[in-house]
Formats: sequence, C-alpha cells, structure tokens
Amino acid sequence: MSIHKMIALHPDVGDDFNEMLATAARHAMFCAEMCTSCADACAAEMMDMRQCIRSCLDCADVCAATARLAIRRTGQNIEALRMMLETCASICELCAEECSRHDHEHCKLCAQMCRECAADCRAALPTVQ
Repeated sequence: MSIHKMIALHPDVGDDFNEMLATAARHAMFCAEMCTSCADACAAEMMDMRQCIRSCLDCADVCAATARLAIRRTGQNIEALRMMLETCASICELCAEECSRHDHEHCKLCAQMCRECAADCRAALPTVQ
C-alpha cells in the first residue's frame, strides 16, 4: 500500500500530483511512529531520559499533524500547510539533536529518521504554492 497512490487517486488531484509533498507526508507518518517508539524505549531505560521522551513525543505529535494536513487535497490551506512543514522540519531537528546525545541504538535510529523527515519537509516547501 502506498500513500502516494492514495493521494494520486483523489478526485481533486488529477495531473496536479505533488510527489515531494507526498514523500514528506509519508516520512512524517513514519517519523511519528519512530518517535513514539523511541519515547517508549527511553521510558524503559535505567537513566533519566525525561527530556528525550518529551522531545520524541512532541515530535511525534507535530509529525502526525503535518502528515494529516499534507495528505488532504479537498480545498486548500497553503499557508497552514507551509507553516506545518516548516514547524515539522524544525521540531524534527530538535528531536534529532536530543536523541543524538544518547548512545542508545533506538535514539540513534530516531535521530536518523528525524533528520530524513526534516529534509523531506524542507524539500516539499517550494512545491507548495
């Protein structure tokens, strides 16, 4: 199954399919789940991981909201979508920075996903007009 295909099938898309935005939405969905999983793993660590948990959960919420806005094609709210993409990229970078402070493999993986999501959100920004 592919979110790209689902978006392309929307009656309002037609020839106006935005590949970059669909990719950003897909990675934001994945990033939300990776951040939630990392927060859960951090909660099980024997050290104080409160800040990492907070960063991951905040990032997960922003990514999930960004993905939901990015997949909608009925009507337009370009300004809101652009703000969400910008915010998602910034929050992902903050989360990646926090996760990078820890040697846990789940944090390293989360940081990598956050960086990829931030890059995709930034790449999609010029295509949203």
